[in-house]
Amino acid sequence: MAASEFELDGALARAARHLCEVSVRSVAKRAGVDKEALRQYEKRIATLDATQLQALTDALVYFGAQFVAEDEAGGVGVRRKFTRTTVGLIESWEDEGGPVGEDDV
Repeated sequence: MAASEFELDGALARAARHLCEVSVRSVAKRAGVDKEALRQYEKRIATLDATQLQALTDALVYFGAQFVAEDEAGGVGVRRKFTRTTVGLIESWEDEGGPVGEDDV
């Protein structure tokens, strides 16, 4: 989602992280942001610059968040990118094991 469609604030970032069940540490590492800075941002104690906000948004999308822009029906929000069924299938595929092979056709 383009940065112009919504403004990621601390509450939305926290909601997305919790919805995706991912730790502050994992999101901060993926976004290249200090984990304490992320915690403070989520609590609205500190701010992040535009580059950090985009990196944070990208990290949350990577972990499965899908942001919903504000429209006439309601405000900005977040939901899972995948349904619970899809997540269950992905998790079962990841547990299959075996050697990693080439997937080029």
